[in-house]
Amino acid sequence: MTSHTTRTESAYDVVLIGGGVMSATLGALLKLLQPDWSIGMFGRLDNVAKESSNAWNNAGTGHAALCELNYTPSRADGTIDISKAVGVNEAFQLSRQFWAYLVESGVIASPRAFLNPIPHMSFVWGDENCDYLRRRYEALKDHPLFGGMRFSTDPAQLAQWMPLVMEGRTAGTKLAATWIASGTDVNFGALTHLLVNFLSGQQGFDLKLSHEVEDLKQDASGAWRVSVRDLTTNTTVPVAARFVFIGAGGGALPLLQKTGIPESKGVGGFPVSGQFLRCTNPDIIARHHAKVYGKASVGAPPMSVPHLDTRVIDGKEGLLFGPYAGFSTKFLKQGSLWDLPKSIRMDNLGAMLAVARDNMPLTRYLVQQVLQSNETRLNALRDFVPNARSEDWELITAGQRVQVIKKDEKKGGVLQFGTEVITGANGTVAALLGASPGASTAVSIMLTVISKCFASELPRWDAKLKEMIPSYGGPLADRPDLCAHVHDWTTRALQLEG
Repeated sequence: MTSHTTRTESAYDVVLIGGGVMSATLGALLKLLQPDWSIGMFGRLDNVAKESSNAWNNAGTGHAALCELNYTPSRADGTIDISKAVGVNEAFQLSRQFWAYLVESGVIASPRAFLNPIPHMSFVWGDENCDYLRRRYEALKDHPLFGGMRFSTDPAQLAQWMPLVMEGRTAGTKLAATWIASGTDVNFGALTHLLVNFLSGQQGFDLKLSHEVEDLKQDASGAWRVSVRDLTTNTTVPVAARFVFIGAGGGALPLLQKTGIPESKGVGGFPVSGQFLRCTNPDIIARHHAKVYGKASVGAPPMSVPHLDTRVIDGKEGLLFGPYAGFSTKFLKQGSLWDLPKSIRMDNLGAMLAVARDNMPLTRYLVQQVLQSNETRLNALRDFVPNARSEDWELITAGQRVQVIKKDEKKGGVLQFGTEVITGANGTVAALLGASPGASTAVSIMLTVISKCFASELPRWDAKLKEMIPSYGGPLADRPDLCAHVHDWTTRALQLEG
C-alpha cells in the first residue's frame, strides 16, 4: 500500500506515546496540575490497555512487598534486609493516595471498578525456608507500613487462610505462611480506561488510536518533531511537542534509540514472555481468596516467583497460577519477531554480549521453561494446589516484559529486573523501561518523571501535589502519624475495609 504524508501538523505541550497505565497516569497528573496544557496520546492498537496493562496480561498484584520474598533478602549474618521492601511499599502508598484523591474528587466513580481488597500471603515449606519466613516476619511486623501482618506454622490456621492450598497436602512437611489483610488486586486495564476517560473529557486532550509513532527528532529550538503513521489511512502525520513521554511498554526501547539522546547509548533490552495457568472451574475459584507468593527456584529470575492469585476482573473472581517464563524476540505481545535483532546497535552490543556471558543460569532456566511439558507445569501448580487437575486449568499467554540491559564499567553489561526512567539532559523527553513492580508504582515513577523534566514548575505545583498525595516530598515510614492517617484515609476512600 502506498503511504502519503499530510501537510497538517498538530502541536501539543505534551505527547504521550503508548496507551497503557503509565501514559494514562502521567497524563492525568499533568492535566490536574496544569489544565491548560494540551496533551496528545498516541496508541498503536485500536484501544488503550491492550498490551501489558490488560487485566489478563499480568497478575494484578498491588505490589507493596507484603508477600514478595525477593524484596527481603537474607544477609550473610542471617538478618533480613527490608530496605527494598520498604521502598516498594512507599511507592505503592503514593499510588493509593492518588487513587483515593481521584475517587473523592469524582474522577473515578467507584474504586471497585479497578481495585479490590485481597489478602497477601507468603507461603514456604521446609525447615530452612520456614526459618527464613519467621525472620522476615519479625523484621517487618512492627514497621508502620507492614502493620497487621500475621505468621503461622499451624496447619489449621493455614487451612483457614488458604483452604485450597492445604487440601490434599501430605502431612509431615513443615509449612509456614504470613497473611496480611491490606493486600490488593488491581485491574490495571480498567484503571487505564478510567484515567483515559477522564482525560478525554478535558479540553486540550486528543486520543489517537491506531496511530504508530515511527520516528522522533529534536529540532534546533529543543522541540520534538514526531512522525506518526495513521494506520487506518496509512498516512504520516507530523506532530510537534514540547515534551515527549515514551511509555510504550516493550516498544519504548526502539523509540528511545531513535531520539538519539546521549542517555540512550549503551542501553539494550532482553525480552521475556510469560504464561499462566488460568482456572476454568468456578467451584475451585470460589475456594481461594488470596494472593499467595512462594520462593523462586535457584537460578530463576525474580519475575519467576511462583504465585497463586485471586483476580477480580469486571466484578468476577478468577484464579491464576504462574508465571511460567518463555522467550520471544518480540518486545510487545502484538509486536514483531524482529524487535530484538533491530534493537542491537554498536553502542549496546558489548553490554548485551556481557549479559549473555554472565547469565547462563538464566538462559538455562528459560530453555527449561520453554521446553517443559503440560505435566511439568501442572506439577509446579501442585506445589500450591495438591489436588489440581489438568482439566480445570488452561494455559494463557501474558504480556511481554523487556528487562533493561545497561553498560557497566566492571562487568561490561548488567541485566536489571526493575523499572528505570531515562531522561534527556534538557528534560524534554523521558522513556520508561523495564518491568516489575511496574504498574503498581506508576504514580511514584511518574512523579520521578515530573521531578526530572518539570523541575521549574514544581514550586507552582507543590500545593496541588500535596493535596493529591499528602505524603509527597518525604517517606511515610519516618512520619508514623501521617502514615496512620494515610492508611486510614485511603482504606476508607478506596473501600478496602475488606
